[in-house]
Amino acid sequence: MYIDTHAHLYLEEFDEDLEAMEERLHSSKVERVYLPNIDVSSIAQVKQLSERNPELFKPMMGLHPCYVKEDYKEQLKHIEQTLKDGSFDGVGEIGVDLYWDLTFQEEQIEVFKTQLLWARDLKLPVTIHSRKCLEMTIEIVSELQDGNLSGVFHCFNGTKEQAEKISSQGFYMGIGGVVTYKNAGVDQVVKEIPLNHIVLETDAPYLSPVPFRGKRNESSYINFIAEKIAVDKGTSVDEVARITTKNAKKVFG
Repeated sequence: MYIDTHAHLYLEEFDEDLEAMEERLHSSKVERVYLPNIDVSSIAQVKQLSERNPELFKPMMGLHPCYVKEDYKEQLKHIEQTLKDGSFDGVGEIGVDLYWDLTFQEEQIEVFKTQLLWARDLKLPVTIHSRKCLEMTIEIVSELQDGNLSGVFHCFNGTKEQAEKISSQGFYMGIGGVVTYKNAGVDQVVKEIPLNHIVLETDAPYLSPVPFRGKRNESSYINFIAEKIAVDKGTSVDEVARITTKNAKKVFG
């Protein structure tokens, strides 16, 4: 059985074939999918999908760094209230993104720290976005770690040394479709990371694994990620599934 620790299956890309996609999840042995929120506008979609099938779809609540704009204080206030009033399995998607737009870099860092403190107080795991700033986000987590922070560094693409720093903080590396990309280099680092520090994710509808690269991603493709990791680690797909699922349950319960 698999757990997809990160997928945005509530987006409009899945509106036309949601029921068929659910059936593919079952046939692909995906037992659970965690749904990180994006911003205020996506809250209703996350709730709707998680209420449709509470055993399969697990909601998270947070403000994605790419959506930290002029109104970030209002968004944070709304998201904090939603988080505290509802039942969520984690705080996410949170973090910093220095790839797309540097305009709100300082605000992104402020929002990231604020949401880490929420998670720490509520004892909820986080899913961390860290594009072009992995070392920075690791340092921020280290500064705020008091034993009550846990979670996943989503879409990990760092070095072996950074992986060791992450695991030393009690966090896991989220490995997705990028591990199947020939020149991405993630597969070479995955060879050096123990399986007990890895969880699987798809980031659907984005970052589809080979052979679906360039097409819409979905959680049922997680087995292609597991197969590539199994080859890289010289082990079986069953072993990858077993250990990464065990890891995901340690993170999210």
